Amino acid sequence: MKALIKLPVASVIVALAILLITEAAPLAARAAPDDTLVLVGAKIYPSPAAEAIPNGIVVVRNGKIAVVGKREDVTVPHGAKVLNCAGMVVMAGFQNSHVHFMEPKWRNAAVQPAPRLSAQLVTMFTIYGFTTVVDTGSVFENTNKLRTRIEAGEVTGPRIITAVATLFPPDGLPIYLREFRKEVPSWVPDEPATPEAAVSSVRRNVGASQDIVKLFTGSFLTYENIKPMPLDVARAAAAEAHDRGRLVFAHPSNIEGVQIALDAKVDVLAHTASASQAWGADLVAAVVKSNMALIPTLKLWKFVTKDAPDPAIGEQLLQAGVGQLRDFSQAGGQVMFGTDVGFMGDYDPSDEYVYMARAGLTPMQILPALTTAPAARFKEDAHRGRVMVGMDADLVVLGSDPSEEVRNFTDVRQTIRQGKVIYPFSLPQ
Repeated sequence: MKALIKLPVASVIVALAILLITEAAPLAARAAPDDTLVLVGAKIYPSPAAEAIPNGIVVVRNGKIAVVGKREDVTVPHGAKVLNCAGMVVMAGFQNSHVHFMEPKWRNAAVQPAPRLSAQLVTMFTIYGFTTVVDTGSVFENTNKLRTRIEAGEVTGPRIITAVATLFPPDGLPIYLREFRKEVPSWVPDEPATPEAAVSSVRRNVGASQDIVKLFTGSFLTYENIKPMPLDVARAAAAEAHDRGRLVFAHPSNIEGVQIALDAKVDVLAHTASASQAWGADLVAAVVKSNMALIPTLKLWKFVTKDAPDPAIGEQLLQAGVGQLRDFSQAGGQVMFGTDVGFMGDYDPSDEYVYMARAGLTPMQILPALTTAPAARFKEDAHRGRVMVGMDADLVVLGSDPSEEVRNFTDVRQTIRQGKVIYPFSLPQ
């Protein structure tokens, strides 16, 4: 039995991952006939609301959780692969509900070498325990090709949900996407001016059943000028998306953008509002009553203002977002974790956890934002988001307990998707 080993920092992992990924297929080929994996000795959090199981055991068979219990009550199946998780923590796999595949390294995903793509997915996602990610807007065709290669087993990485349509206000492409538009001329932004055009945009791409639609209900034409999406356009797009069974995400930017999202019956706010205004008790209550979820992306605000002439601006925007999250959470709103990586070049989510804690969320309130909340929002809570019998075996093994220190959410030793180790690709033999 081989103990889990914490790999070095991401810079070393990039070099190791390419070699390890090429060895993943032979390891899988030597798996037991029923593909049984057993995690032994960990403290298990079955769900955010359930009592933890000390010195527990999880038996995974054919991609599903077959047994969860106390170590002394379960017999390890003969011939199973066993991971010694003594002193560690097992939770359901995490979901990052706001990512992008916009960086140049993701282009031409259909033909890039699989080891290269797999290594990039390690450093961006699986090293941090993410087994599902939501691309809230890139080039749909490219993300879809990447997803297809992952699901075929050619590339190793998390499950990808993506935006089939991203809609902007008329002549409302944000300032920070104009360079991307020049670099990727095949990408033509949707800027519908009428409800009929908005409906057509939503219908254009089919995608997978759980893919989303994103609306820029507020768009930064400049960093001082936010253009709203016409309400009738937002309403038409959201209604068409809902008729097709899709969730609708909104980029609000300011209070007006939040109000448009509310009036259009959007499902998820993809950010706190970066314009530094408090929402007010009435608006917070209305958003919570509408059952709209919130992805805070707090770390983003200091990242996008890092080159601003006044270094205090980033802290001001961060504090505004922290306040919005605090008010929303205390009012009973549903929070989903997301970082905007791919637009934001710093992949490490440690600070996001710290800022969420600054907003008053405990580790056991952050855990549902990573697990049960997104599973419920995507209507998949019957088969993922918890460490329970019958659930998909999407799991994360942590070296230390987040209930003791919130940064421990990033102390990832193993990331497991559908019963297969996707980080760090080292199974005992």
